[in-house]
Amino acid sequence: MSVATTISQPSPSRPEPGASLLNRMIVRPEIGAALGALAVFLFFSIITDRFLSPLGVATWLDDASTLGIMAVAVAMLMIGGEFDLSAGVMTASTALVTALLAVHAGWNVWFALLVSLLFALGVGALNGWVVMRTGLPSFIVTLGTFLALQGLNLGVTRLITGTVQVSGIRSASGYSSAGWVFASTTNIGDARIQASVVWWIVLTAVAALVLVRTRFGNWIFAVGGSLVSARAVGVPAVRTKILLFMTTAFAGWVVGSCNILRFASVQANQGVGLEFQYIIAAVVGGCLLTGGFGSVIGAAIGALIFGMARQGIVFARWDSDWFMLFLGVLLLSAVLVNNAFKKRAERVRR
Repeated sequence: MSVATTISQPSPSRPEPGASLLNRMIVRPEIGAALGALAVFLFFSIITDRFLSPLGVATWLDDASTLGIMAVAVAMLMIGGEFDLSAGVMTASTALVTALLAVHAGWNVWFALLVSLLFALGVGALNGWVVMRTGLPSFIVTLGTFLALQGLNLGVTRLITGTVQVSGIRSASGYSSAGWVFASTTNIGDARIQASVVWWIVLTAVAALVLVRTRFGNWIFAVGGSLVSARAVGVPAVRTKILLFMTTAFAGWVVGSCNILRFASVQANQGVGLEFQYIIAAVVGGCLLTGGFGSVIGAAIGALIFGMARQGIVFARWDSDWFMLFLGVLLLSAVLVNNAFKKRAERVRR
C-alpha cells in the first residue's frame, strides 16, 4: 500500500490523468517561481546588455549555485515539516575542519574532506534526533546548534591559528584532485562555469527524483503533512526526519568544500545569516512554512532568481541596498502566491 495515497495529497508533480493543461500547471508548486524567474530574466536582459553576455550568465549562475545547493536540501526539510537554522554556519564549519586538518595537521585533503563530511552528518543526525526525541521545535534546536557551531568556529580557529581565518590549503597534498572535483571550471564558449554549478544541477536532479519517484519521497510529504497520521500507517518518521537533517548537513559540506577549495581560505564567521536566504529561496520555489507541500526544482529556481537579481542590480549599476527591498517583496509575494496555488491545487484534485 502506498503511504502517500493514504495520508497525503498526491504528489504535486504527478497530476491526475486527463487534467487540463492549466490544471496540470496549477498543481505544480514551482510554477510561481518559474514565472518569477522569467520576469526577472526578461527585465534585466532588457535594461542591461551585460546580463546576457557569456561573462554575465556565468556570473549569475555562479552566484546562484551555492545558494541553490543549500536551498534544495532546505526545501526537502521544509516539505518534511522542519527548519534548520544551522545550515548557513555549517558551510563554514565543514570548510574550517577541512582546512585545519589539511593545513595545520598536514593531512591529505581527501582525508580532511572525509572527516569534515562525517562531522557534518553527525551534527545533522544529532539535530534530527534531538528534535524527534524531545518534541522541541526544530527552530529552537537548530538555533542552539547555530550558536554552538558559531562559537566553535571562532574559538577553535583562533586557538589554533591565532586569527579567525585559515588559508594555505593549495599547498596541501591531494589539493589538485580535490580541487578538480569541487572547484574546477568548464569553458562553454566564452563562459567559465564553476564546478558548484554542476553540483547544483546534479543534486537538484537527484533530489527531484527522490522526492517524487521513491518511497522515501512519499515519506517526506507524509511526515510534513501530518506526523501523527504518518506514524499511524507505519512511516518511519524518526528515521525520515533524521535523514532530512543529515541531507541539509551534507549540502552544507558540499558548499563548504566548494568554497574552501576554490578560494583557498575560509573565515570563521562565514555563512552566518545565509540560512534565511536558503529558506526564502525554498519559499519562493513553492514550499509552505507549514510543511507537506513544495518542490526542490522550485527551490533551485528560487535560488536562480536570487542570482539573477543580485547580479542584475550590479550590472545595471544600481545601489546594492535595493536587493534587500527586492528580497522582502519577493518573500511576501511568494507566500501569498504559494497559498493561492495550494488552495487551487486542492480544488483541482477534488
